[in-house]
Amino acid sequence: MSLAPVPQRTPAAAPAIRVMVVDDSAVIRGLIARWLTEAGGFDIVGTAANGRIAVESVERNKPDIVLMDIEMPEMDGITALPLLLKSQPGLKVVVISTLTQRNAEISLKCLSLGVVDYLAKPESARISGAGAEFRRELIEKLRALGGAKVRGPSVSPVAAAPVAVFRPATVAAPTKPKCLLIGSSTGGPRAVERVLADLGTAIKQVPVLIVQHMPPMFTAVFADHLQSFVSVPAREARDGDPLVPGTILVAPGGRHMGLAQSNGRTVVRLTDGPPENFCRPAVDVLFREAAAVFGSSALAAVLTGMGSDGTNGARELAKAGARIIAQDEASSVVWGMPGSIVKAGLAQEILPLDVLGQSLKGLIMGSAK
Repeated sequence: MSLAPVPQRTPAAAPAIRVMVVDDSAVIRGLIARWLTEAGGFDIVGTAANGRIAVESVERNKPDIVLMDIEMPEMDGITALPLLLKSQPGLKVVVISTLTQRNAEISLKCLSLGVVDYLAKPESARISGAGAEFRRELIEKLRALGGAKVRGPSVSPVAAAPVAVFRPATVAAPTKPKCLLIGSSTGGPRAVERVLADLGTAIKQVPVLIVQHMPPMFTAVFADHLQSFVSVPAREARDGDPLVPGTILVAPGGRHMGLAQSNGRTVVRLTDGPPENFCRPAVDVLFREAAAVFGSSALAAVLTGMGSDGTNGARELAKAGARIIAQDEASSVVWGMPGSIVKAGLAQEILPLDVLGQSLKGLIMGSAK
């Protein structure tokens, strides 16, 4: 008797990412819905012209991600945000807004209230011609967020879980750092805040250079925001700025931030070179040039973010003997950038966010082993 062939099981397709689009512009709603549908892997479960309609329908539609404008009639985005999060715990909200000073400030406030990311959108009248980059970034971000098991970066891992730490046997005793480099993207603003707060007085011992993937105007607002709660000056970097201990410099949106030697001192070098990893500013540029200037006395942290920006620059840092710490997966909004560092074998430590700043503090103050 012959046996019937055993049917081969094919892997189940990943479930579509459920998206709700909230914007008072019918043009924007229609374009985003069409783009996501054409990209595949997304299910548009609802659209809304204002925050009130979104709040009323979110429980019924059960989206994974809500894309939401800030300025809308009846109920704006910042008013709707806490209501959406309360109605559906675990919901990922991405703010989309046009590039204005006011919208940048509101977007950063939304991040502190639970938004996981933001997107700068072209104006409705120009989106058809200027929307190619916005479309690419939108799809990339939503796929990264939809595929991530998101845990807000302010939430600590379960107390009983062991801290994941990787310490290669070949790493020599750390050199006392002369600068702190931080690279981050999706989920980065809150993660950066936490790290800087945990540095305590160590923040006054070294210059701090930050590349956070943000559009122009947002980075200046972000730097002002950082200064509001740390004990040292923080601002957007300018070309030729000297590196001064106890000063935080944020790479300006749209420009790469590197380093150079001038008259015997290290200064910031801003350039308009092509994007690297689709990013400008790129973490790779800062890391690469810091490796050449500081060598083993550089200290780098790679925080939550999508993509792999920072990995190539981290290779140069590692060759120079610098120490690199990566945020762990559980506390990252998206474990793209730090995950790439870890997979490349470049991280000396892999730490949850709530201890990462303390580890940096120990290295800067010379108390870490």
